[in-house]
Amino acid sequence: MKSDDITYRIIAAAITVHRRLGPGLLESAYEACMVSELAQRGLHFERQRPVSLVYGATPIECVYRLDLVVEDLVIVELKSVARLDPVHTAQILTYLRLSGLHIGLLINFNVPLLKDGIRRFVLDLPNDPRRPRRPRR
Repeated sequence: MKSDDITYRIIAAAITVHRRLGPGLLESAYEACMVSELAQRGLHFERQRPVSLVYGATPIECVYRLDLVVEDLVIVELKSVARLDPVHTAQILTYLRLSGLHIGLLINFNVPLLKDGIRRFVLDLPNDPRRPRRPRR
């Protein structure tokens, strides 16, 4: 399955959740409902995946937890906030960098129209074997 198809299906699941629940609930409620919707759509996912980091030469275990990782390809970071701020962008970009994944969806359910609360990120990882190589000139 291609990453565009996966993100499309994740967004469709989020739209269904938002239509049924509307804005105003806690992030944890939206996460539980997203898990149900993703499972119904046959998508494989991991909830609250731990992410560690290395500080100098010292490994620091389980510093962060990713809300959802779908098909071991897309990080889905869920929010229920008045507005998405630059700190939320920084958070998902950091998660992408630390996890080694390169596609992320930041979804804020606390909006009247969910399309206004969705942001997609693609991080170009220089050492990613899945990254297409450009011919040298």
